[in-house]
Order: sequence, then C-alpha cells, then structure tokens
Amino acid sequence: MIKLMKYLKKSAGYIVLIIALLFLQAYCDLSLPDYTSKIINVGIQQKGIEDSVPDKLRDSTLQNLQIFMDEDQKKEVSQNYTQEDDTWLLNDDISKETRENLNEDFSKAMMMVAAFSEDSEQGQAMVAQMGLPEGTDPLTALAQMPEEAVQQIMSQMDEKLKDMPESIVTQAGVSFVASEYEALGKDVDAIQMHYILMSGIRMLAMALVIMLAAISVTFISARVAGRLGHDLRNSIYRKVMSFSSREYHKFSTASLITRSTNDVQQVQQVMAMMFRIVLYAPILGIGGVIKVLNTDSSMTWILGVAVALILVVIFVLFQVAMPKFTILQTLIDRLNLVSREILTGIPVIRAFSREKHEEERFEKANLDLTKTNLFVNRCMTFMMPLMMLIMNGVSVLIIYSGAHAVDNGTMQVGNVMAFIQYAMQIIMSFLMITAMSIMLPRANVAALRIDEVLKTEVSIQDPETPVHPSESVKGEIEFDHVSFAYPEAGENVLTDISFKAKKGQTIAVIGSTGSGKSTLINLIPRYYDVTKGSVKVDGVDVRDMTQKELRDKLGYVPQKGVLFSGTIDSNIRYGKPEITDAQVKEAAEVAQATEFIDTKPKKYESPVSQGGTNVSGGQKQRLSIARAIAKEPEIFIFDDSFSALDFKTDSQLRKALKEYTKDATTVIVAQRISTILGADQIIVLDDGHMAGIGTHKELMANCEVYQQIARSQLSEEELA
Repeated sequence: MIKLMKYLKKSAGYIVLIIALLFLQAYCDLSLPDYTSKIINVGIQQKGIEDSVPDKLRDSTLQNLQIFMDEDQKKEVSQNYTQEDDTWLLNDDISKETRENLNEDFSKAMMMVAAFSEDSEQGQAMVAQMGLPEGTDPLTALAQMPEEAVQQIMSQMDEKLKDMPESIVTQAGVSFVASEYEALGKDVDAIQMHYILMSGIRMLAMALVIMLAAISVTFISARVAGRLGHDLRNSIYRKVMSFSSREYHKFSTASLITRSTNDVQQVQQVMAMMFRIVLYAPILGIGGVIKVLNTDSSMTWILGVAVALILVVIFVLFQVAMPKFTILQTLIDRLNLVSREILTGIPVIRAFSREKHEEERFEKANLDLTKTNLFVNRCMTFMMPLMMLIMNGVSVLIIYSGAHAVDNGTMQVGNVMAFIQYAMQIIMSFLMITAMSIMLPRANVAALRIDEVLKTEVSIQDPETPVHPSESVKGEIEFDHVSFAYPEAGENVLTDISFKAKKGQTIAVIGSTGSGKSTLINLIPRYYDVTKGSVKVDGVDVRDMTQKELRDKLGYVPQKGVLFSGTIDSNIRYGKPEITDAQVKEAAEVAQATEFIDTKPKKYESPVSQGGTNVSGGQKQRLSIARAIAKEPEIFIFDDSFSALDFKTDSQLRKALKEYTKDATTVIVAQRISTILGADQIIVLDDGHMAGIGTHKELMANCEVYQQIARSQLSEEELA
C-alpha cells in the first residue's frame, strides 16, 4: 500500500483538510462525555453552581469567611471582588488559575463557617468546648479571639479535612454558595435550569459539528479514493499498453483485467475507509486516554486489560486468516480465467458436448473462491461478538468499580459516566482498527499485484536519441543475419535470416506450421527485439527508431482479425481517423468488403459488436484489411490474412491490392501457394531456417521444401 501513496500527491490538499476535520470531529466527540459529566455533577447535583466561588455574596458573609483565611487569602479575595453597597461582586476578568485558588480558599472557609453556624450540632459542640455562654454566636466569638487561637482551631480542622474526599469538600462549598444565593434573593432553580439548558445547547452544537465533519470527511475521502482509483487504472492501462509481447506472456489477460478492476477497487475502498477510520481511530483513542487520565486515573487498569484482550484477539485472527488473504486474489484471477475461456469457447464446448466438464471446472474455481471468502467472513463474524463481549465486560467492570468509588466519596457519578463513555471511545477506536485490519491484508495483496504490473520493466524501450530515416528512403525492409529466441526458451525460433525488400516489392513468407512465419513478421513492428543481427526499416535499425514512428509506417493485418465495438466506418478509420468518407469507401472496395457492407441497412454505420462477433470470419478479415489500406502506410504486413477468404474473393482482393499498393512494400505470410504466386520474392522457412528465397519459378527449380508445399496444393497443370 505504501508504494502506491505517491499517487495521492495530487490530493495532498484534500488529505490535509481531512486530517483537520478529523481532529475537529475528535475534539467534539471527546468533549461530549465531559459535558454529560458536568450536567450530572454540576447541573443536577450542584444545582448549576460550578464551584465554591460565588459570583455575589453579602459583606457579612465575607467577613465570616475571612475569619478562617490568612492574610494572603484575604488579599487575593479583595483583589478579585468589588464591593457595591452591602454586597461583593466577582470581577469578570479573572483567570482559570485564579478561580481555582479562590475555590480552594473559599471551600475550607465555607466548611468552617458552616461548622460554627449556631444552628448546627457541630457548632453547638464547638461552643460548648470553647466554654462560651449559651446563646453566644460562635462566629462572633471567633472574630474577637486572638489570631493564634483561631489558627489552632484551623489546624485541627485541617487534620479532619485532610482525609476528606475533595468531592465532599466541593459539595459543601457549593451548598454554602446556594444558601448564600437564596439569602440574596436569587432563583437557584433558574440558575440550575440555565446551566443544564446551555450545556445541552453546546452538546447539540457539537453533535451538529460532528455530523458535518463526518459527512465532509466521507465526501472528501470518496473523492480522494476515487481519484486514486482513476489514476491507478490509468497508470495500469498506460503501462500495459507499453508492454511488449514478452510482458504480455508474463501476465495472463484474465490477471491483467483483475488487477485493473477488482484489485484497484479493493485499494480504492480501503483508502476511502482509511481516511475515515484508520486516521480517526488513533486520534480518538489517544485523545480518550488523555481525557481518562484527566478525569480519574484510578480505573485506567480496566482499559489496560481491555486493550490487552483486544490485541490477543487480533493476533490470533491474523495468524489464522492472514494466509487466506494471500491466495484470495489469485483465486479471483482463476475464476476470471475459467469464465473467459468458457464464454469465448462456447461454440467449441457445444460442438464436443463438453458442457458438463466445463460446468465442473467452473464450479471448482467458484467453490474454491467461495470457501476462502466464507473463511474470511467467518473470521469477521467471530471477531465482532468477541469485541462486543470485551466492550460490555469493560462497562460492567467500570460501573462496579465506580459504584464503590462513589459510595466512598472518592468519585462523582458524572465522572463514572464520563469514564464509561471515554472507555467506549477508546475501545471503539481499537474496534475500528481491528475491522480495518481484516480488510487491509487483502488490499495490501491487491496493491502488491498492482505494483507488480507498474514496476515491470518493459523490454521494448524507445532509444534516448532516436534516429530518423531519410526522406529519400521509403518502404525498405532488411533482415541482416537475424536470429531470435523467445525469452527463457533456450533454442532459436529463427536462425540467420537475411533478405532485403525494396519499395513497391511484394515479399511472401511461406512454410509449414511452426516454422516461424508469424515470428518473423512480428520482428518488423518490433513486438520483439532480435536476439542477434538487426531488422532495418528505411535503412534504420528498428531499435534506433521510436516505436510510434516505426509503426506509423506500417499497415498491419494480424492472423486473427480483430475488430472493436463501434461501426464499420469507425473500424476502417481506426488507423487514420481524419480520412474522408470517399477514402473509407475506397479502402472497403479494395478489400472486397463492399459486397456485404452494401447489403446492410445502415451500410457503413452498421454496428460492430465487441470483438466483431456479429460478422463472419471472412468479413472480419476483409474489414481488417480495409483498416490497413485506409491508413495508407509505406509497408503492408499481412499475417496469413486471406485464410478465411474463398478463392474467388482472394483472387479479386489480391488483384485490387496489387494495383493499390504498387508504391508500397508488401509482406505476406500465407499458407496457400496461390496467394503468393506473383510475389517478387518468396521466403521459404523450414524449422526457423531459410530453406530458400526467390520467385515461384526459381524456388520450383531449386528448393525442395517449396516444391513439396506446391505439389501438395496445386495440380501439375497449375504448377506449369
């Protein structure tokens, strides 16, 4: 997968935007549990009062609180409050740190004031211990006592407060503030409702941001993944188009189709999910851990146990399922190959009554793929219940431990709720990565198969400094002691072939099946490079010319006629789209194709199906010949292109072709002697060697191989 990341360079801006949106989404996701906690702790339990720092308090109350404050604390309070008549108002511009200090100062003082209030049992006990007369206000008495005595009482209270949970101290301070607000005539219920309402609005706003961020990330991810898929398919196509025949033999057609469709689709799907899940999961998980540590670190061991269990499950699944991913794409290749063979070979299958055999062959390939897919899917279905069991087990464990902490006063209910939500977010991030971990290996296999095509070195390369043929030399072909062996074949297919064809000449190649006829002419357009010697066109070695310049000089008609989906007109124009309708018609007339074109209702606009399956073999050959004629090349190459024609059509076509191509060089590979009788030179191949070269008469006189071929096809009268 990493090797294909270079194709994401065009989408770098989108990727940065996706990451920014994911951070925004994670921030909002991780803020929601905190708001839930505050609604429970502050909104419900503390009546909307956040801490022990009152926004407003009476002067008499502040004087009572200052009894239990040292000089620094008194100074800090006076700096952050402003007196208006008989009340003190909190300044608007205090910092978070200052508020925390004030909260600590007020909490202890408020507990002391509450403890010494004359209506509390503890206050009455204190009065009795201090030996004050009954009915005396303890706070008034304390205000009149020496500072040393007050500090002694404070030290005793600090000892008691030291072991008291912070939440209880905060609750006591908040209760004091609520009582003070009621004494000032403020509606505490309205404060509570306002706090809950504002918290709810903020949560709704964050939920809206999460939704918009998630939609945007999905949309942009799909766009980036779609562009990646487009670029990969385009790169594979361009690479395959640059392949020589040597590279085509390395990859089967079915495999190349799978790699450019199914494999690219696997990578594209995973890439779209990677931006939404693989990038988001670590952000959410790490953020959740940080939030948990800030909320309460006493239960983090539960998360450690959960993560360890998840990692064990992932490891076991990988050990079991990973080997299957490696062969899954190969099995898809195999199914495509079998399907393609059966569909293209239906007439032969029916002719030999082999339907049952082919059904069994397809069923085996289909069953192998199905079994592997089922195994992978079962691993997935086995994984999810295990993960949900771990998740629910963690929830129960958190509630159990949290309930004890709440009972002991070391944790608030809201913090337990927040911890559960953070724990679920952390575990969900692992679940997301786990779900992706099942898809990533298969996508990685697909990516490796794509990369294998893209990094394949093409054996036929254009020269760095191409040589251009002279304008004065046109249509010349020369084989100079050419030998050729297929890659990894060992022995030569052609050995020491030498001949020269000049402009306007017709060169014929004949020989028994497997003698190397098609191989010889495939060296002219440089589908292969010679092993030894050189092939020259217009006086220049074909290896020193660009492939485009070389092939622009050629009009090639393959042994098996190939047509493309479209119309008769588009197929004839294929090599030279800019030609006129008159030139299209002329090419069809020379190729003897007008006799069946004119019988069609739409004539030249008649549709041609994929592969030319709606025309006969002879019609396909004639249209292929017309396509080459319409290009008006310097050199015509006919690779046994008249085999499907009857003798009459063959004779008429050769006669018209000879007149039309008198200024071009023609190379004809043929099985029938009658096709090449009028050739200027006939090359006779026998097991890759030149058994003879010359005209028909010359070869009949001195070439035994040619004589045998001629006598097997023609009568004595025809030979004479």
